[in-house]
Amino acid sequence: MGTALESKFESGDDSPGFMLWRVTNQWQAVMRRSLKEFGITHVQFVLLASLTWSSEDSGITQAVLSQRTQTDPMMVSQVLRVLAEKELVRRDPNPNDGRAMLVQATPAGMAVARAANQAVEAADAEFFGTSASTPKPFLAHLTELDQSRQ
Repeated sequence: MGTALESKFESGDDSPGFMLWRVTNQWQAVMRRSLKEFGITHVQFVLLASLTWSSEDSGITQAVLSQRTQTDPMMVSQVLRVLAEKELVRRDPNPNDGRAMLVQATPAGMAVARAANQAVEAADAEFFGTSASTPKPFLAHLTELDQSRQ
């Protein structure tokens, strides 16, 4: 039995999953830096931006928000509590379903979402550059985006 990892890949640089993990971690670090001045995390931003993007007058349920953002319902509930404490969202009982909460961004939350979105889009443009618009294999995109190789 050898000591090396048995893999069909010669190195981690050849594994799309490992490269995606590395690039995702790098991108998340960029997101943390770009959102720091707004006092929100990336998850808080995603939920707040989603609420601002599709602002229904009466709000939406936490379950619908979880589905739209493809995030865990329990995590959404926890993050929304924090955003409510920061007065960036309102959570009100759903008059049609006593088990559900209707959630919507407050005016302050919408302002934070709009300002933070500009920072996030600028950070995305800098991070992804022209790579995202150039046709090439997925692994080649990840390799190009991998800052640890530079």
